[in-house]
Amino acid sequence: RIFRRDHFRCCYCGSQQPGPELTLDHVEPRMRGGDHSEGNLVTCCQACNTAKAGEAAWSYLARNPAARACFLEAVANADTRHAGPVWARLVRAIEEAG
Repeated sequence: RIFRRDHFRCCYCGSQQPGPELTLDHVEPRMRGGDHSEGNLVTCCQACNTAKAGEAAWSYLARNPAARACFLEAVANADTRHAGPVWARLVRAIEEAG
């Protein structure tokens, strides 16, 4: 469901890839209290997931302008009924940091 919601595109680099090439990333990492809810998961390519590692999405996006632009575009194009609360906090954090 997450891959479909995000149109099989990495939310950080925008690349569109087949399902087996994609991973799920926690916006708020589990080690920092994030959960497995749809609102805390985004589609991510393996390269971006490796680059982001355990960093919180807001922190990663604050220092990566290209990834930030792709993520904000993904938010605008996704069905965010389930993602709204977490993504809204993330967008605010990005705006405050940027």
